[in-house]
Amino acid sequence: MRVLSGIQPSGNLHIGNYFGAIQQYLALQQEHECFFFVANYHALTTIKNADELHLLTADCVRDYLALGLDPERATIFLQSDLPEVTELAWILSTVTPMGLLQRCHAYKEKLAEGLPAEHGLFAYPVLMAADILIFDSDLVPVGQDQKQHVEVARDIAQRFNSTFGDVLRLPEPHILSETAVVPGTDGRKMSKSYGNTVGIFDDDDAVRAAVMRIKTDSKGIDEPKDPDACNLFALFRLFADAPERTEMGERYRKGGIGYKEMKDHLIDLIISYFADAKTRQQELQTQAAHIRKVLDDGIIRARQVARKTLDRIRSAVGLP
Repeated sequence: MRVLSGIQPSGNLHIGNYFGAIQQYLALQQEHECFFFVANYHALTTIKNADELHLLTADCVRDYLALGLDPERATIFLQSDLPEVTELAWILSTVTPMGLLQRCHAYKEKLAEGLPAEHGLFAYPVLMAADILIFDSDLVPVGQDQKQHVEVARDIAQRFNSTFGDVLRLPEPHILSETAVVPGTDGRKMSKSYGNTVGIFDDDDAVRAAVMRIKTDSKGIDEPKDPDACNLFALFRLFADAPERTEMGERYRKGGIGYKEMKDHLIDLIISYFADAKTRQQELQTQAAHIRKVLDDGIIRARQVARKTLDRIRSAVGLP
């Protein structure tokens, strides 16, 4: 099956990004035809500085390659290198009801955060639908809270098909697993907007400082603790193997382990887990030509697929 996912160049990936999405991208690319793009058009709704966007886009490609996205198994490209997607967005906008866009929760949430009510933010779901539909995507990996994006793409595709015939394939959401909700250092969902993250590519001191900020209760070393109600243990569970999770869970319940010991152990696990990725990231910082070739090869493959879909759509609506 064909899988499509866009990655916003938001900078400083954290472990919530990894276990919430990236780890599952790595699995999907082993079994499916995957298209992963850096959504730098979408980023224009929030990033208004050219140098910043350029830097974040380059960092995004490098970091995902370092974490294991494989250009031999997946097509990796920049959204801005695919003009076909913006052409399709305009065509789709001619059949998209205003009411559908007004109901999108992402628009309402962004307004609540204080972002200006600009057309790009309002029409964001149409561009996202174009991203998905132009590749005849079967599956779109999303968190449960992002499922509406795929539903909107389906609604737009159905509206288009009812107007012009059976032209567009209807995608299905591929809901990411429960590990998609990774607790941050304050117990809320890990998010840069909350300032509660542990960075994947942070240096060891920064990782230690972040882990040491993880909130715990006031129970002492000898007091029994509930591992299922502990944010620290929830993060530990992501990195530890099954025997170690069982052992630590028993020590929690019986008493005899303190939060300081758990934090020290978690720090070691995080640093070890991402050590190879950090090394690859450092190597890729000096391999600009290689990264450019990955993107050049990726856009060639992406355009071959996108062009066929767009030609079919142009014919259906009456464009030469």
